[in-house]
Amino acid sequence: MRFSAAVSLFILSVLVFCPLIHSQQLYEGKATTDCSNTGGSVLGYSCNGVNRSCQAYLTFRSQPSYNNVSSISTLLNSDPSQLSAINSVSETSSFDTNKLVLIPVNCSCSGAYYQSNASYVVQARDSIFVIANDTYQALSNCQAVLEQNGKTTLIIPGERLTIPLRCACPTKNQTDIGIKYLLSYLVTWEDTVSAISAQFGVDSERILDANGLTEENIINPFTTLLIPLESPPSSVQTITPPPPPASPPPPPSPNTNDSSNKTWVYVLVGVLGGVAVITVLGVIIFFAVFRKNKKKSDPNIISKSFETREKPINKKLDEESQDFLESLSSIAQSIKVYKFKELQMATDNFSPSCLINGSVYRGLLNGDYAAIKKVNGDVSKEIDILNKINHFNLVRLSGVCFSEGNWYLVYEYAVNGPLSNWIYSTNNDGKFLIWTQRLQIAFDVATGLNYLHCFTVPSQVHKDIKSSNILLDSDFRAKIANLGMARSAQGQEGEFALTRHIVGTKGFMAPEYLEHGLISTKLDVYAFGVLMLEIVSGKEVDALYTEEDMNLSDVLNDVLSKEDGQETLRKFVDPSMQGNYPLELTVLVMRLIDSCLNKNPADRPSMDEITESLSRILTSSLNWESSTVSGYHS
Repeated sequence: MRFSAAVSLFILSVLVFCPLIHSQQLYEGKATTDCSNTGGSVLGYSCNGVNRSCQAYLTFRSQPSYNNVSSISTLLNSDPSQLSAINSVSETSSFDTNKLVLIPVNCSCSGAYYQSNASYVVQARDSIFVIANDTYQALSNCQAVLEQNGKTTLIIPGERLTIPLRCACPTKNQTDIGIKYLLSYLVTWEDTVSAISAQFGVDSERILDANGLTEENIINPFTTLLIPLESPPSSVQTITPPPPPASPPPPPSPNTNDSSNKTWVYVLVGVLGGVAVITVLGVIIFFAVFRKNKKKSDPNIISKSFETREKPINKKLDEESQDFLESLSSIAQSIKVYKFKELQMATDNFSPSCLINGSVYRGLLNGDYAAIKKVNGDVSKEIDILNKINHFNLVRLSGVCFSEGNWYLVYEYAVNGPLSNWIYSTNNDGKFLIWTQRLQIAFDVATGLNYLHCFTVPSQVHKDIKSSNILLDSDFRAKIANLGMARSAQGQEGEFALTRHIVGTKGFMAPEYLEHGLISTKLDVYAFGVLMLEIVSGKEVDALYTEEDMNLSDVLNDVLSKEDGQETLRKFVDPSMQGNYPLELTVLVMRLIDSCLNKNPADRPSMDEITESLSRILTSSLNWESSTVSGYHS
């Protein structure tokens, strides 16, 4: 009887809980933008609906390359007549930039996941990440594209890829309450569940249930959110609702004889008060301008250790506060503004025990570790850049704080710290990286730089690539940090901007920048070559110069051109790897480094070309590692 009761209870539990389990798709958040993450349901929405195929809808934001019915329907494999009808436009119409466009698609099960397939021809500067997250705006992701096409990260221009788009069909629990369609909505920076529910006229609880969310969960840009609908979406819902109107002014007081008699008094007081205010403001402005002109001077260039940088000009507290308040208008929707007390609590009042390095502290915010950097100076440029970018290989800025003349920038926490802690034999405390880890880190940095150079508008030059600015997460994946010196690259590829302020780190600065102040993306290419040289050798750049007049390219030629080249190369490579690296692939890396260090910037490869080369070398290195390990065990 006990066994029978237990079986009955189990069956009852299954009947009760299974509909709940299968009534929703789990929101994976930022995991979908991490190409190395293949867990959970990042490959797509689970095929758990009533039907294996259905009519579904996507959203897409019009961009210059895809801004009309024809180009968008081709990109997303949607019927142009249906697309034009649902958006209430003609088939020849174009859309304004960033206009939200509704995309009707046929969604069906492919294995364990729903998807709608599109077809895409690889372009010259494409990567899997860029195709999924930039071209398709995160309607797909690199994991799903690689899985669908059975590929590694290496793709060839002109190659045709199948792009699985994220869509889903309603489950039985959803159809039982009248839901007939699911719309895959592209989350952007300022979005919240409540705002999206208001825009589409859907109860926010239904959206939370459909995505397995609670009210406490945060939704992230470059992800999709399922919107359950009882009827097809309409073009009216693509219009962002205006902000609520300001509260109406209170009605005027009843006109009494007493108030009429005092009207002239109010007028006189108002005039005198206005004159007084204007006079005070004039005096304040005069002294503010006078003091500003008196103290204003050109920024000095100072040199400390091996770094050259602009000396920050101290601003008055009220000026910095004003700058901060102005910045809030552009960042408040995407970056959390912390109170100083929150950061004090997170770091035990900035205790030395929480100090990571310099002025960077480890803090515990909402149960997760964060890196909190204290800065005295203008950080508006770095905030502006980090607010606009989203890439796995670029450190993410999650919050800011301003208190008593100091800025506090809150970044994602990289548990394994800077790369410099792992590659320099003089300060790595027994830590070391194997060959494939070094190649993966180099590839990650190249991918992040390629994003800055080619897929930001305007394109950005980092200007300070070095091992201490490369952070490693728990999986030893690299993230580029410290964009405080970054600036936009002027003109087309190969053209240069000029500066009279030479800032950077000795040994990493390209000759054309040191000698003439020329700025282009090839500055980062040169610095990346130096970084790879340090990664391979385990030595700091200043230790690589054998003679005072010898440049790094000469050092490489000296290594590669010796008759006993292999033996010379073995002596050059970091001894901590104990000879466990593929010699032929190491030679390829050294030649790639040599091309990056070319004195003529036009002869250096682009980061796109470097990424492709490193992708091939990394793949071959992983195969070498696999065969070496299997050979060892056999």
